[in-house]
Amino acid sequence: MFTLQIEHAIKDFDTWKAAFDRDPVDRAGSGVIAHRIGRPVEDDRYIVVDLDFERQDQAEAFLAKLRENVWSSPDVAPALSGSPQTRVIELVG
Repeated sequence: MFTLQIEHAIKDFDTWKAAFDRDPVDRAGSGVIAHRIGRPVEDDRYIVVDLDFERQDQAEAFLAKLRENVWSSPDVAPALSGSPQTRVIELVG
């Protein structure tokens, strides 16, 4: 299994979560089989998202969709603040 990890600052959690829930890039149709959302306990304006995929190419294709269709548009990502940090990891244990 592969996980796309995303971390970024946000302006407001409720606004961010509403945009996430609208699912503008079709997580399930793109191969996401599970997701987790977390926030550092000391910073409620920062989020950490893990999106799980069966295959590495699915995770990389989804990241490309996010960059092209979501993060480049303030209308689609209204609460994003700054540039997301991302990486694809393989679960090995």
